[in-house]
This record gives sequence, structure tokens and C-alpha cells, in this order.
Amino acid sequence: MPCIYIPPENRFKYVWKTLIPNKVTHILPNDSAIMEVCRDTHSVTFQCETQENGNVIASVKYTVYATTEMETKKSRRTETGQSRRMMTDAILVFCLVTGIIVTVGVIFAMVFMILHWAVVKSIWKSKSGQDNQDKKRANKRSLCNME
Repeated sequence: MPCIYIPPENRFKYVWKTLIPNKVTHILPNDSAIMEVCRDTHSVTFQCETQENGNVIASVKYTVYATTEMETKKSRRTETGQSRRMMTDAILVFCLVTGIIVTVGVIFAMVFMILHWAVVKSIWKSKSGQDNQDKKRANKRSLCNME
């Protein structure tokens, strides 16, 4: 595990500690910027303080998990990953089905308009014809009102 440092590495003093909950912090004899650790039967948290002229300028913490804890965490991650994948798959299927339904609906509307084009055309003509007749009537009324 590396401690925080800037070259040259020997410019700083490094203080490694083990942090155990509800216990006194234990200072380790290692004074280098890098420390090697092995997994234990329980998790251990290490902290490294980078010091210059007696002042702490940086600090970093590492938690080393025991092998059994790592397997437990890995299985939990796998379970949550599978549930997320299932949720994502459900959303994708919903979007796909909705898109297909909308597309089929639009195609049916277009086919209906093509097959019944004469009816659609007559409806549009009658509406536009009524609009033109309404405009002519309005123009005649305004002319009458002016006289």
C-alpha cells in the first residue's frame, strides 16, 4: 500500500498506524512510503500519515479485508448486479413493446388513409369548401355593413 508522497521519497517521514474500532491506535515500526500486508482472519484498517518537519501534510486510509469477508462482499455485489440487470432488461422490453405498438398503429392509420383516400379527400374538400363559403359570406356582410 503506498503512502502519499512527492519525489524525492526520502524527503518525508511516514507514520503507519492500525486503526481498530474501540481500541487504541497502534503505531507500526514501518517508516517507508510503501507497506506490504497480508490478509488476516479479520479486516484491518491502516492509516499512513505523510509528515514534513513534524507537520502532517497528507493522510490516507486503507482497509484490508479478510478472505471470507471478500467472498461475502463479492456475492452481495453479484446479487445486486443481477437485480439491476433484470430491472434494466424490463425497462428495455417495455420500451421495445411500446415502440412496436406505436409503429403498428401508425402503419394501420396510413393503410386506412390509402385505402379510403377518396373518403379522406372528400372530407378535406368539404371542410375547405365550407371554409371558403364562410369567408365569402363574411366578406358580403362586411360589404353590406359598409354601404
